[in-house]
Amino acid sequence: MSERVCESTSEESGAEMTEPPAPPTARRPRRALLSGLLLALTTALLLTGVVLWQHDYGLHEERVTVPAAGHDLPGVLATPVGRGPGPFPLVVLVHGDGGIDATHDGFYRPYWEAFARAGYASLSLDKPADWLGQTMDDRARETVDALTWAARTRPEIDPARIGLWGASQAGWVMPKVVARAPAPGVRFVIAVGTAVNWERQGEYNLRSELRAAGADADRTAAALRTREATLALLRRGATYEEYRASPGADRELTPERWTFISRNHTADMTADLRAMPPVPVLLISGADDLNVDGAETEALHRSVLAPGTLTVRRYPGATHALLRTEVERSSWRLTLTAVFAPRALFPPGLLADQERFLRELNRSG
Repeated sequence: MSERVCESTSEESGAEMTEPPAPPTARRPRRALLSGLLLALTTALLLTGVVLWQHDYGLHEERVTVPAAGHDLPGVLATPVGRGPGPFPLVVLVHGDGGIDATHDGFYRPYWEAFARAGYASLSLDKPADWLGQTMDDRARETVDALTWAARTRPEIDPARIGLWGASQAGWVMPKVVARAPAPGVRFVIAVGTAVNWERQGEYNLRSELRAAGADADRTAAALRTREATLALLRRGATYEEYRASPGADRELTPERWTFISRNHTADMTADLRAMPPVPVLLISGADDLNVDGAETEALHRSVLAPGTLTVRRYPGATHALLRTEVERSSWRLTLTAVFAPRALFPPGLLADQERFLRELNRSG
């Protein structure tokens, strides 16, 4: 009896010291947490992989410093990968308005990729810090210096095959460059969203934005009167203080911006376009451009340029920046597209048409 009692006591004592297994309901939260963490980690890795893949452009980017118009400007020389050491034909980029860096915050890389697929290198420089002090002639000198630097100092560049790509305000710069560049000169131009005349472009932009905002006739007339008063000040060389004292002054307009406008409001491409030697020109515009009258720009090019030198592409559903309208006008879509699918920022055919234009230049010599 005593042995049985001892055995029983020992077993009972052991049972009391062993923790019972957790019930299934207690294990479920831990499993759910682990599953959630695993899913989040997997999703993060997948999204990171997508972003890295989408931003791999197959380019060799070299940081360079270029002496141009009295500045030492940082920039990027992007050359094709897998095509040997060159020499490559070159596209020199000419920026539009604003303080823009060499990559335009990455916006230019899909363009560089399209150019590289056609066998072209790309050169783009930061705008100088004092860009608001520049005239269009200053910017033309800067661009001539950049292409001269590339032609004379970079063995991977073919100096006989250098051309220009420029957007918006570049339309008042590129014809000057084509007319002034030293031999062998500029061999082609790709013009994106360019305007003929600064003052007419400003009126077109104002009317377009008023229409888009649903402004009535009275509001439109008042805005146009304010604009004419500002133009009168510009035409007589008024100071910034005089402008600020005017009834319709934009309180956010800085003195530096007023100086920039004062120096450039008479810009017009007509005479410079007429002075250009005949080179192939690809003229690009967006059908939803609220800034520039693409029809006026096209009409001038058709009337001035030599027969057979002009190619025109106009993209429906595209803005002044040649982005898809529905993407640019939605901040969240613009951000997500730029991060996860940057090539989808642009309307169908835009990048491919520029690649095709450059390939045809190569075939034609």
